[in-house]
Amino acid sequence: MKTPENANEKFAEFIAKKKFVEENFYPGIADEKMRPIFTEKINEIATDFKTVAKSEKPTDKKYQEKIGIGLSRFAKIYLELDTEDRERVCTYIEELMDIVELESSNGQLNKFMYGFDPNELIKEK
Repeated sequence: MKTPENANEKFAEFIAKKKFVEENFYPGIADEKMRPIFTEKINEIATDFKTVAKSEKPTDKKYQEKIGIGLSRFAKIYLELDTEDRERVCTYIEELMDIVELESSNGQLNKFMYGFDPNELIKEK
């Protein structure tokens, strides 16, 4: 896997932007006092991705591991996240995936969002 040349710049832009604000169909964070906590957790995932991108041999698996670690950071506050906030977390991670051209979270975003991976149900049939 090759890291795009402008990835560092895009990570910096991503980390700098204000998160969990009203945009498109997202109404903004449900509980305003949680914004800095959620933002910090998302930015940690971006920093983890940046570390993988700078490494000798970035791989899909390494990025997917960082997604898993990042999502696990939300475990203690998972109940603070309403549906829209969980969707927003997933959207931010998808933005990071786009920066490094990672095509799959390996079902992790679905598990985070819905508690299971719908693709697993398809495989069972």
